[in-house]
Amino acid sequence: MAAAKKKEKWYKKLRNKYRLVLFNDRTFEERFTFRLTRLNVIIALMSLTIVLVSITFLLIAYTPLKTYVPGYPDVDQRKELYHLNILADSLMKDIQKKNIYIENIKRIVNNEEIIDKQDSTLSDSLSYDTIKYRVSADDSLFRLEFENQTKYNLYADYGEPFKREEAKAIQNLNFFKPLDGIITLEFNSKEHHYGIDIAASHNEAVKSVLDGTVIIADWTLETGYVLVIAHDHNLISVYKHNATLLKQEGDLVKAGEPVAIAGQSGELTTGPHLHFELWLNRKPVNPKDYIFFN
Repeated sequence: MAAAKKKEKWYKKLRNKYRLVLFNDRTFEERFTFRLTRLNVIIALMSLTIVLVSITFLLIAYTPLKTYVPGYPDVDQRKELYHLNILADSLMKDIQKKNIYIENIKRIVNNEEIIDKQDSTLSDSLSYDTIKYRVSADDSLFRLEFENQTKYNLYADYGEPFKREEAKAIQNLNFFKPLDGIITLEFNSKEHHYGIDIAASHNEAVKSVLDGTVIIADWTLETGYVLVIAHDHNLISVYKHNATLLKQEGDLVKAGEPVAIAGQSGELTTGPHLHFELWLNRKPVNPKDYIFFN
């Protein structure tokens, strides 16, 4: 019975009403009066604590103040780590390609067979399952005709001679050189080499030979980053093995404007160079017949 009375008395104390009065210290005039209970005071303090904690959490979570909290991860740290991983992976691949390039030079000096493909360890690490090709509705018909035989090679009947009027249509055009460099492999349609190979320096700009419109800016396993530009007079220029592309499909380009960065992307390459092709009326022509290369 005594314990029950104590508990009852304790609960009653929480609900006992008190009056908080504020007086003027000089005149003893009553200024403010508050009626309180212990329970009300406890609830008010807990509510104030919850509000302060919530405000502090929101300030830390959604404002730059979180960067000053020790141990809190930086917002840009993951992005930087992601870019560093990509850079490290690219550097590893570049080193392996350069090792193959140096090894091929040694094999040429020793009159041995060169290595056509990269190291199998590098090839195994590459995944091409996630590559998706974009096909727009505007150029789907042209792309179908362009790709129905071989990717980015417009094969036609090469036994027929060109008509003179077809060749004269572009003889008076002012072509820009796509790249300054030494031609390492000439045009030879009999050996299915429908362009010329130009040795390139690292990170050298590839330029458009004429004004035109980019119709294909994509990537293939064999030729890497490929850019195709359509010009007037049914003329098409093709740029292969680029390190990166500076233009996208549908972009308008001017003659001499950089459109890509020369490199050695793709499996059919043993060093940094540009494979350049020129097509007139769906037939390959020798670029040296129309463009002056030093």
